[in-house]
Order: sequence, then structure tokens, then C-alpha cells
Amino acid sequence: MKLLRMVMTATSLSAALAGTPLATAATTAPTASPDELPLFVGQPLSGWSIGVADFERGARLTGENAVVPKPAHPQVPTSEVSASRSSKSAARDALTLQWKEAWFATLRLEGGPPVNLRPYLPQGTLEFDINVEELAHGGLTVKLACGEGCERKVNYLLPARALQGKGWQRLSFALNCFHRDGDDFGAVTQPFSVDTSGTGKLSIANVRVLKRGVPNAFCADYRTESVTPSPLLQVWALEWWQPRHEQKLAQVQQQRASGQLPEVVFIGDSITQGWEDAGAPVWQEHFARYHALNLGFGGDHTENVLWRLQHGEVDGIAPKVAVLMIGTNNTGDRQEDPRTTAAGIRRLIDELRMRLPATRILLLAVFPREQKPGGPLRAINDDINRLIAGFADGETVKFLDISRVLMNADGTLSADVMPDWLHLSEQGYRLWANALVPTLSAMVALTPAAGPPAPSASRSAP
Repeated sequence: MKLLRMVMTATSLSAALAGTPLATAATTAPTASPDELPLFVGQPLSGWSIGVADFERGARLTGENAVVPKPAHPQVPTSEVSASRSSKSAARDALTLQWKEAWFATLRLEGGPPVNLRPYLPQGTLEFDINVEELAHGGLTVKLACGEGCERKVNYLLPARALQGKGWQRLSFALNCFHRDGDDFGAVTQPFSVDTSGTGKLSIANVRVLKRGVPNAFCADYRTESVTPSPLLQVWALEWWQPRHEQKLAQVQQQRASGQLPEVVFIGDSITQGWEDAGAPVWQEHFARYHALNLGFGGDHTENVLWRLQHGEVDGIAPKVAVLMIGTNNTGDRQEDPRTTAAGIRRLIDELRMRLPATRILLLAVFPREQKPGGPLRAINDDINRLIAGFADGETVKFLDISRVLMNADGTLSADVMPDWLHLSEQGYRLWANALVPTLSAMVALTPAAGPPAPSASRSAP
């Protein structure tokens, strides 16, 4: 039944999104397009340049080497990012990106006129040669952008690591990996970039778009990614995410052994995990009395939470209330269609109802982000909230939106509450707690205590 529900959810979501019409094509007769569009074959596409950047500064590769300069007060003083001309089959026909201790590094085409990729969409591929020299502590994301609010990327972290030390390899991605229904590929503003972080070194050559290609690289289906369970695969999370999951499983066992099962469980991303950091004093004041369990994991999307639920994090407990807030990373990382994020949240509610049938769910609106109202990411979160408000059933699921409590009267965010316009300070956690406690207390009081369930035998295989 669970598998059938997942399939039905993914299928119905794909069908709904597939019905969205494509952007209207230009009325002028199209000119014939070549079967191959060379983005970088020894030199960049006419009018374009090679750029290299970290998250603070950038540089153009105009000679043999380019080093990203440091600002006066860099946030990561030890990081290094550079690009250079290198060789594959001929002199200077390749580009090498090298980075060290970087939060973000990119090698990209930039500065040229928009590129029309519409003719290449039906059977087209984005292809390039890659030589991974060092990637044990780095990753790889392949990206293009088709205008404001249209940044499309494929996370290729684990397959790219498997290429380390194997010399030059050809990668071919279906161009549809980077396209969503409604995107206009008639004016692509960034036709190619490789993004990474951590430490590593790789080289790129022969970057082309083919009108008819054969893909050999996998990409997730954006229409169902939010409802397909997966661990979090990010460079900065690989070393701690799985150990934190194991630690939470052990914590549940300890609480069972002590007879202090949680009456309340918080489920979410870094904003929820922050109750263990900036919000710790407030947590102790308001939620320690419930032996509350914090299942917040930084960077999580809806599908990552789903994976955790299916791998035992709520097995063997019977909390009175589960507080759920998730979705802002679906927005920030993928600029995801609000409908797919909402489908992921709906899927989580279904999973919780199946695993914790006696637990009431307090579904929180996704918190605002970006300093000022009207920003594209805040707008996506607002749309998510309008959709998920309808998930409340007045009985087992209650929806609560405390966004206004976190904002100034004009809709802006204060650095005293959200220092980075996303994560909360201690003051922010205090505002959250004060707005949450009346509803949470009432729900706890309404829910009868349940006996401790036996540990579930339905935990999914890794």
C-alpha cells in the first residue's frame, strides 16, 4: 500500500505538471540550427568568455591562468579558487578548475549574448569531456540558466567522484535534464557551468550541445524528486549527515530505555536543527518538559526527510504532536515549482500518519527568507504556504503560519531575528517559541497518551 501511494503521488504530480503549456514560441520563422553547438571547443562560443568565481568574487580567464581575488575581509580566508588553460588532445584545448577549502567554486561561460537552445530540446544533449584528478572532498554540479528565476542544475557528486583517477571521460546529459515545463530556452543566459565546493581539481574540454545525442549520465525527474526518498547528497553534508541520522536513532533507543519517550518531535531542516544551537536556551525553557526530540537536519529537502522517516527516525515512539516545517531548501537549492514542494510535504504527512497514527501534526508555514518582500525565493515560499494550508483537516493536522511574527511591519526581515535572512538568532527562536507554544500546548493537552509502540520492523533497507 505504501509503495502504491508513492507511485500514485509521483504519477499524479507528473501528470499535473505535464499539462503546463510551454512558453509561446516566437512568431517569426526560425532559422536552421546546426546539429552541433560548440560552447567551448578550444575556445568559447563567439561573444562569450570563460569565468571562474567563488561566492564572493570572480575573474575572467583571458590568458593562461586566472585566480579569484580576495576581498578585503574574506569570509573564508584560507580558500583558493583558480582556473587555467590546459591540454587534452592539443595545446590549450581544455580548462582546469582547482579549488581548496571553498564554500563555492564555479567554472562557467559568461558575458555573451543569449543562446537559443529551443531547437535542441527534443533529443538534444549537453556533452563534455572531463578529467577528475581530485574529488574526494569535492563535488560536481552541472548547471545552465535560462533567465531570471530559471537556474537549472544536475547534482552529479557521487558519479563524479567515481571518475577520479580514470583519465578523460565523456559525459552526456539529456538537455531536458535542465528544462522544466514553461521554461523558455530561446534565450539561455548561461549555457554551461560546473559548480563545486570543498577541495578538488578537474579539467573540462569539448563542451557541446548536440541536436541528437545519446545521454550516458543520470538526472532526477524534477516532477517527482520531492517525493522520491533520498539521503542528502551535498559535499558539505556527506561527513555528518549519516552520522547524525545514526545518532538520532540511538537517541530514540536511549529515550525508550529510560522511559522518557518524547511527547513532541520537531521535524525539519537547519532552521529546526538550530534549536540545538542558537535556540538551545529557548528549547530548554519551553520544550524540555516534553522530552522533545529534534529531527532537524541542515540542508534537507522534502525527499531527505522522507528517507529519514523511512529509515527509522520515528520508529518505536508515539509522540502526541509532530511539528513539521520543511521546504525552504527545495526553494533555495532548486527554485522548485511550489506544487512539487507541496507534494513532498503532503507525502511526509502521509508517511507520518502511517507511522504515527495517534500523533497530531502541527504543520508550520515555511518561514520567509530574503531581506525584503517581493524577492523570488520568498515568493516561492509564499506560494508553497498557500498550497499546504489546505492540508489541515481540523482534526489530526493543523496549519500554523507565524511569518508575521518574524517580520517587521513592512514585511522586511531584521538582522536581529534572521542574521542571514534565512536562519534564526536566539531572538528569532524566542519569537518562534512564543508564537508556537499556545497552539502546541493545546494540541498536547488534547492528545491522549499512547503506550510505547514496539520498534518498527518496516524500516527500509539502505
